[in-house]
Amino acid sequence: MPETVSAAPPASLTPTDVAIMVVGIVLGIGIFKTPSLVANYSSDETVFMLLWLLGGLVTVVGSVCYAGLGSARPSAGGEYAFLREAYGPRVALLFAWARCSVIQPGAIAAAAFVMGDYANVVWPLRPYGPGLYALVSIAIFTLINYMGTTPGKLTQKVIEIITVLSMLGIIISAFVATAPAPRTGTPHDTSLSSIGLAMMFILLTYGGWNEAAYLSGELQDARRNMARALVVGVLIVIGVSLAINFAYLHVLGLDGIRNSNAVGASMMRIVAGDTGATILSVVVVLSTLTTLNGLIITGSRSYYALGRDVAALRSIGTWKEHGSTPANALVLQCAVSAALVVFGAATCVGFQAMVAYTAPVFWFFMLLVAISIYIFRSRETGGEIHYRVPLYPVTPAVLALTSLWVLWSSLFYAGWGAIIGVAVLLIGTPLLFLNGLRSQTR
Repeated sequence: MPETVSAAPPASLTPTDVAIMVVGIVLGIGIFKTPSLVANYSSDETVFMLLWLLGGLVTVVGSVCYAGLGSARPSAGGEYAFLREAYGPRVALLFAWARCSVIQPGAIAAAAFVMGDYANVVWPLRPYGPGLYALVSIAIFTLINYMGTTPGKLTQKVIEIITVLSMLGIIISAFVATAPAPRTGTPHDTSLSSIGLAMMFILLTYGGWNEAAYLSGELQDARRNMARALVVGVLIVIGVSLAINFAYLHVLGLDGIRNSNAVGASMMRIVAGDTGATILSVVVVLSTLTTLNGLIITGSRSYYALGRDVAALRSIGTWKEHGSTPANALVLQCAVSAALVVFGAATCVGFQAMVAYTAPVFWFFMLLVAISIYIFRSRETGGEIHYRVPLYPVTPAVLALTSLWVLWSSLFYAGWGAIIGVAVLLIGTPLLFLNGLRSQTR
């Protein structure tokens, strides 16, 4: 018997569901990878913590901008819907191509690689362990979400609760355990370029909050609940991230953070020996699984939105009524992400390759989204203003300038990886001339 499909997803997600999704996506891989890189660009301990706080404030600014957009335009298409309304269907199509071929599968593959690296420490499967773990995890979580939205969000809740509690336990243990006092960090000179590179890594760590925009079409009373769900999720992430970085400083000191390739494991090895380092590896695996699951959920909505608007791709624009899920979109996303995992495994630098591949393209479209707020406000002709953003016009300007800054920094840092990502984006430019666009986003 064939599956029945519906034209659009039902509004079945609560604000708590969306807030947990934000925490699960953001509070993942970065906090265990980037602090040592940020420390190398920080002159002292105070600057190190202030940079993380500044990155958190920028993230809050971005979240309130997206909350305003998502409240006024609830859609499973998220940024795709914003860009379509602001710039027209062809720019939106180019973004859809970028998200489906570069941004989202690259992010999924990156999260899967980090999970694979740490899982390979707990249960080694050398020499191809990380790649195998990455492929299996993408397949399993795609299957869970193929079964339905409810299993997907329930899985997210359970793993995220375990992960946050584990992180809190790690933070507490860092302050109550007896450990030698770390030395004061060696002062470094601070320049605008070094601060820019530090901010690039910090915003990468905080990145992913924008994924909530893809759930606005499924959020109950999105016009009232979007801001609450998104901002609450972001504030939880910032609070936990600041606490973890303070714990790193307390145990390792700034020089210890600078000299560690796995700062979390280094801290736990001092606090609780090799057993502590193994426990941390398990927590990192759980944390990256929440990121991976959240990215799979939100990413499939991108493919779904593209299928709704391009007649030739209508097969991925169907919503499976049984389970309430974009089933075909999930399958296609799994295939593209798996192909990138194979590519990353072949290069032997999977995570770095995926970050370089996605960053410039992501921040370019983030810049366009920030500018779109001004476009929407300029179209308001009296009556109620639908695109309400706190402290307008300052907040969209901060997001736009930050996006431009990080776009430049990512191009400078990523090198050939960035060029490949931009090249894939350009390959999609024929979509700008594709016939068969549907008249509107539903």
